[in-house]
Amino acid sequence: MAARPARVPEPESAPQAAEQPAAAGAWPRGLSRAATMRISDVLAALRVEFPAVTNSKLRFLEEQGLVDPVRTPAGYRQYSPADLERLRFVLREQRDRYVPLKVIGERLAELDAGVADEPAPAARVVAEDGVVRQGPGDGRYTVAELAAEVGVEQSVVADLVAAGVLRPSASGHLDAWAKEVVAAAAALAEHGVQARHLRTFRTAADRQIDLVETVVAPWRGQNAPSSQGRASTTAAEVGELCTRLHTALVRGGVAGLTD
Repeated sequence: MAARPARVPEPESAPQAAEQPAAAGAWPRGLSRAATMRISDVLAALRVEFPAVTNSKLRFLEEQGLVDPVRTPAGYRQYSPADLERLRFVLREQRDRYVPLKVIGERLAELDAGVADEPAPAARVVAEDGVVRQGPGDGRYTVAELAAEVGVEQSVVADLVAAGVLRPSASGHLDAWAKEVVAAAAALAEHGVQARHLRTFRTAADRQIDLVETVVAPWRGQNAPSSQGRASTTAAEVGELCTRLHTALVRGGVAGLTD
């Protein structure tokens, strides 16, 4: 009996990007779920808009079930364009609205199920003269730049600094949150409220910040990979709750003035 010719193995095809085992219809729709991005690629893409995002932050969001990257046989995380957009949504909700992660998770579940309206597209980050302008919360202003941005006299900003309401950095710059402070102070000035009257707000804010720092201290002292991510997330949530409590107390007191 003639020997059967040896079978020539077929050439292996090029390795394909792993597909996410996501549920059908999961949000965002229309984006690839091919996991082609390493965690370093995701961080590079996110840091244009979120400069403070870290490995530990992404791992913490994964632990909370908000994103589900593919794991390679070697244990490395790989993300898809859909994962990246999901992360952007989570980080924007935290940064711009201080929404708790539990609520963000519920919102994502509704988007996955198609029972919630699609979020409006976020403003794009643009470059001016080759310099990238960051999103809200990332800008830095001089006194003159901040005054021009809000549309007030420089003396308004300078008075807030002199009163200790605003605190410039060592380089003399003010962060983007100062923009809201100046806008509110300028509106109060129309009612005769001067910068020196606003020192009590600075004192109250400092006490609330101390409270938030006490709450997150246990996580800040841990060395677990996601502890810093948990600390920053918890700080944002507790800070927002403090703000809501303060607002409710002020509104309640003001309402009593008209009774």
